[in-house]
Amino acid sequence: MGKRLIRLGLLSLLLSLIMCGGSAFCQTCVIYPSSVSDIDVRHNDLIEILTTALKKTIPGYGAFKVAPSKLKMNEVRSLTELMHNNAQSTTYNDACSDDSVNVVWSPTSEQLEQQLIPIRIPLRKGLLGLRIALIDAKNQATLDRVNTLADLKKFKLGMGIGWVDLNVLKANDLNVVTANYDALFAMTARDRFDLFPRGINEVFNEYDQRHAIYPNLAIEKNLLIYYPWPYYFFVNKNNRQLAERIQVGLEVMIDDGSFNRIFMKFNGAAIRRANLGSRRVIQLKNPFLPKKTPTNPRYWFFPKLIKN
Repeated sequence: MGKRLIRLGLLSLLLSLIMCGGSAFCQTCVIYPSSVSDIDVRHNDLIEILTTALKKTIPGYGAFKVAPSKLKMNEVRSLTELMHNNAQSTTYNDACSDDSVNVVWSPTSEQLEQQLIPIRIPLRKGLLGLRIALIDAKNQATLDRVNTLADLKKFKLGMGIGWVDLNVLKANDLNVVTANYDALFAMTARDRFDLFPRGINEVFNEYDQRHAIYPNLAIEKNLLIYYPWPYYFFVNKNNRQLAERIQVGLEVMIDDGSFNRIFMKFNGAAIRRANLGSRRVIQLKNPFLPKKTPTNPRYWFFPKLIKN
């Protein structure tokens, strides 16, 4: 696969030079969605992965510029903007004239994979499907009695407006309350719902950032909610060269170890802090998991207690 991708990259470089007339100012302009929260660091790893993938492919695809959109967007808005942005990512000057997003990270679904081009390499090795909840500390004793999905259905879970995995929770008949991202932490601390499930790559940073503001905010000690949840880069169907470039870059990163180094840089401490082996696992079904989800183990991280 590596040699075939390199050949594709060289062919793309030749085509790009023809399109650019040999201009040194032709570059790939990549705009990703700007977060709705000014203190949101959830996507810093994805920005670094994207930037590194583009750097790895300079020999085959040429120069690039990567930047956030000026408009702040939640998941639904960013996907809508991407679907409507049919512009190619290659520009012929030193500035990105179009501020519309042309790459978005998102959990996948059959519908999304039909509407956009998915780059089917799980960006966090499936880690986002391992969920630990933020709670109001006084509820820990009650949650200690939760052992099964039937037990969990008795509680309210908080989730963000427009988050794609709302459908997964609802498909498992869970009781969900929705709100804007920043508001969810205040609502958790004020006992507006019982659990705010977060990816293990998210929960500790979010807790550390906000515990001083909400002193009774706590990390639930004993539960792990799991559902298969691959997270991909997506581009518009009209932007196949950008999709190909990102795919090539990610495969190179996996081969040379840089993908895993970034993964561990951002997630290693959380994986250790999560104490996964001591948690009771409640597994949810994901009826929206696409049939083309890759099974190659080189793309995934799962603790031994998880059966995928």
